[in-house]
Amino acid sequence: MPWYKRIFNARKKQKAFNFRSYAGANKGRLFADFLSTSKSADAELAPALRTLRDRSRELSRNDSYVKRYLHLLSANVVGTKGIRLSCKARDDNGQLDIVGNRIIEQEFYKWCKKDNCTVTGKLSFIDAQKLFIETLARDGEVLVKHVKTNNNPYGYSIQFIEADHLDEEYDLKLKEKASVRMGVEIDAVGKPLAYHLFKNHPYEGSTYQTVASEKYQRIPASEIIHAYMQERPEMTRGVPWTATAMDKIHTLNGYRQAELTASRLAACKMGFYTSPEGDGYMGDDYEDTYTPVMEASPGTFEQLPSGMDFKSFEPNHPTSAFKDFEEAILRGISSGLNISYHSLANDLSSVNYSSIRAGSLEDRTQFGVVQQFAISHFIEPIFRQWLEMAMTTNQIPLPMTRFDKFADSATFIPRSWSYVDPQKEMQANILGLKSGQVTMSDIQSAYGRDVEELFEQHDREKKLAEQYGVSTAFQPFGAVTTAVEPEIQGSDDE
Repeated sequence: MPWYKRIFNARKKQKAFNFRSYAGANKGRLFADFLSTSKSADAELAPALRTLRDRSRELSRNDSYVKRYLHLLSANVVGTKGIRLSCKARDDNGQLDIVGNRIIEQEFYKWCKKDNCTVTGKLSFIDAQKLFIETLARDGEVLVKHVKTNNNPYGYSIQFIEADHLDEEYDLKLKEKASVRMGVEIDAVGKPLAYHLFKNHPYEGSTYQTVASEKYQRIPASEIIHAYMQERPEMTRGVPWTATAMDKIHTLNGYRQAELTASRLAACKMGFYTSPEGDGYMGDDYEDTYTPVMEASPGTFEQLPSGMDFKSFEPNHPTSAFKDFEEAILRGISSGLNISYHSLANDLSSVNYSSIRAGSLEDRTQFGVVQQFAISHFIEPIFRQWLEMAMTTNQIPLPMTRFDKFADSATFIPRSWSYVDPQKEMQANILGLKSGQVTMSDIQSAYGRDVEELFEQHDREKKLAEQYGVSTAFQPFGAVTTAVEPEIQGSDDE
């Protein structure tokens, strides 16, 4: 055998061996439609981002499951009270600075009102949190601008900017190894330096505005919050969270529409008149000027002309497999959206205590992940900017030298969830406290508050009871008071 054939055969065997070592790398006939690419994250996302975002918005408008998914995120991540501020700054002696903390919390609560929070004056901070979460899931990314303003005493507001303003087609090479990638100006290591935004919304009119450099405004990265879930290390823009479920949602909607159409046809109980010559029946009337039709009433029959026959058309719909197919597709959609099936489909027909508890705990874990993301990428940066401006404008009577003390000690309490079985969970908490496995802070965090709030509430209720002369039959933290039974006059013992 010639030497070149021996080398060729050896390479062929080695190549086949390499593919056999990982089944997922096979390139046989069964894997011909398993396409893959070797592109960077931005190279894959840039041509698809606008389409994904537009389709995600369309689904959020017209698809009931995506609408419910966004509502579930808003209700469970933000809730009715929102993610709240709790200051825990301490003095040099290690004691809590109760006065300073209370001032910060009260003033921030005032700023959170809708007249102060956003530049439009339309959103409270709780509304802003909900808009942030829904936009993050629907569009894949959120743009928020820090605005210095004279419209409120604190000199600071926020402005939401739609992701359309950040042109995903705008790429440019700059000096000193900097570049503009998908509208984001980054340095050599990928750190954002500025954002090149359209001055006006590019889709405000009926046609897309022509891209030109004079239509962009360069905003430093320090003035912009650009929040998105980063799925790959060198990813510059965010992907809508509905991306992996879009094809399944489209398939389900198409199948349901087809089944609905077929079921409506089946309910009509239609039929056709036939004859050897293809004519001969005039009917009672004509539809579309050429199709003969007849009027039918219950319990009546019509004599057809000689040679005419009637063949019924009765489609068998809806089919018995419709429910199973819909559930299977919905389970794939719920997995793509990272939420339990019974929550997304609003279907509790087949759950029990164990299954609904497991599903609820998994959902809550995911909601907790989103809560921490919102705190780190949205709420905390806004609080620090607000605190700096509030101290600068002297709206808060604290010196700027104490900025780091209060900014670094701020904690944020997200919403909590009620127990699936309150009695069992409460008993578990008591056992955990007695054994030292959990603390009161751990337990109170599940209620969306901290221990200081708990103690303050107990103290207020105790003083309120004393004010009205009310004595309770119990006291918190283990101290139990036994109710005294009144003496009964005229008993047999006298």
